[in-house]
Amino acid sequence: MTALTVSMIVRDAQTFLPACLESVKPFSPEIVIADTGSTDRSIAIAEEFGARVIRIPWNNDFAEARNRALAEARGEWILSLDADEQLDASTAASLPALLQDKKASGYQVCIRNYVTNMTERIWDQAAKVNDSLLPSAAKYPAFVEHQNVRLFRRKPEIYFVGRVHESVGPRIHELHGLLGRANFVIHHFGFAVDEATKARKNQLYREMGRQKIQEFPKDWQAFFELGLLELEQYKNLVEARALFSRACELNPSAGVAWFFLGLTIFRMGYFEDALNFLRQADHAGHRTALVAETSGDGHYNLGEFEEARSSYEAALKRGGGSAGVVAKLCLATIRSGKTEKGLTRLRNELCATPQVAELHEGLILALVYLNRIEDAAVAAEEKLAMIKGVLPGDYLRCGSLWAQVHNWQRASRALERGLLAHPGRPELARALDEVFAAMGRATEQTAYFK
Repeated sequence: MTALTVSMIVRDAQTFLPACLESVKPFSPEIVIADTGSTDRSIAIAEEFGARVIRIPWNNDFAEARNRALAEARGEWILSLDADEQLDASTAASLPALLQDKKASGYQVCIRNYVTNMTERIWDQAAKVNDSLLPSAAKYPAFVEHQNVRLFRRKPEIYFVGRVHESVGPRIHELHGLLGRANFVIHHFGFAVDEATKARKNQLYREMGRQKIQEFPKDWQAFFELGLLELEQYKNLVEARALFSRACELNPSAGVAWFFLGLTIFRMGYFEDALNFLRQADHAGHRTALVAETSGDGHYNLGEFEEARSSYEAALKRGGGSAGVVAKLCLATIRSGKTEKGLTRLRNELCATPQVAELHEGLILALVYLNRIEDAAVAAEEKLAMIKGVLPGDYLRCGSLWAQVHNWQRASRALERGLLAHPGRPELARALDEVFAAMGRATEQTAYFK
């Protein structure tokens, strides 16, 4: 019997498929691919790599498609992959010991989802700086990790469940099987696709997510998954709130659901209610940095600056040591009356990491709040000098701050630099015209009083 079968479902994947199959070739004698209707070269590519291809209909059900592929496998173990995933060279050395473990029914595998910027999240997992040695991953600045059961024994009672976000994990749990943790990584590139592809995927997942909650009306995670899609991709706060509320009703111990309910309510502007739900997340054991940071944001918006400062400190202690949290902490410190303490920390952080935009932003906002407009204008100039890819609004604000203290020369210089960086922007051109007009009036007044 074959030790391992790589099992996949594929459709129009010719861009990613060769690299995926090349990465599994050293250790998998059997590759089974269920094609759900490709019109490109996917089938031909799979056959060139020696894969056994079956053609199946697509019924808007990922679990059904994966189980069709699973039924064709002959290996003792199954490694489930997608076409836009790859394994690295270290995997071949890791697999033998995992496959020889007679107690394990399957393994949670770490999946690195490569993204195009550090602001991306999966659930509430923040992006990490990309340290991968995989050549095809080198161009991405960051990745977000999540775990899924991808390596498991081939048994009739172990199969995929869930129309979307499908997994064999629930079946292994129901069978009281032992789940271990794999010591290899799956590299996933599907998040770093163009916007049109993302939109098509999101629409498909939305349709399937709605079907899933009809099929599993007591499954809290089905409601939670659809809530995430409505919140993050469609900005549909009302629908997201209803879905997260139902998830919390079905599973009151699901701290992550309480967190996203609180986050949704926060975005709707109901800060006190949001804080209550965020406390529920904490009570349920979901004591993450993002829960503390969002609590800080709620207190800040309510004018409770000392409580906000305490929450931001908690976020840093929980491992959310981002520059954005530090900037928020310093602002809350200043607004709670500890002006010099907050300013000193902000300036020290900027001296240590002058390339961090959030710290510049924090200093500008703090100085504006303190009505130190000329100092704020200088800080805005420093941001323009230190940060790459600043927006038209950054130049506009810098010019506006200098204009408020009637320093027309530095105001015009900032706006002219903005037009060089962003040619043709009408708001910058209008502001520059206004500065020149004000400069002319000031010159006329000076001449009149001589």
